[in-house]
Amino acid sequence: MNTAINVLVMIAYVIYFMLPAYLANVSALAFGGGSPVDFNRNFIDGRRILGNGVTWRGTITGTAIGTAIGFIQGFISGDWGRGILLGLCLGGGALIGDACGSFIKRRMKIERGRPAPILDQLDFVLGAIVFASLVVVIPLDIIIFIIVITIILHLSTNIVAYLLGIKDVWY
Repeated sequence: MNTAINVLVMIAYVIYFMLPAYLANVSALAFGGGSPVDFNRNFIDGRRILGNGVTWRGTITGTAIGTAIGFIQGFISGDWGRGILLGLCLGGGALIGDACGSFIKRRMKIERGRPAPILDQLDFVLGAIVFASLVVVIPLDIIIFIIVITIILHLSTNIVAYLLGIKDVWY
């Protein structure tokens, strides 16, 4: 019983900790559009650097929302300055990680919207973890929990969105 409670507490902690990254990532998608970050330029291989999915509006909005969530969490904990910084690192890091994933997908000739298993689920998480590590020490067991929980959340929310007709594909 005690182990089950510990696991549930760990899951809740991880989701709370990653909330700025999770909400930044979904906000960039929901509020994105407009000018792409790569200015429609191609890389040396002749393919787009990032593609149309990584936009300035989405990146700025997502980072701002991640930072705002960090501020709220910091306010709750009594250290709003650290909350803002951590929210900025998690939110901005998530979007930089997502952009890196888009770069890798373009190099692998995977078109926008097509699946890249594991990369699609973890690019933003790895970016968030790397940038958050500039502010806090994240133990390895927490990183493992973040990865596992994110994969489960990512797939389950996409399946629900697909079943509701919000997404065209289940992944």
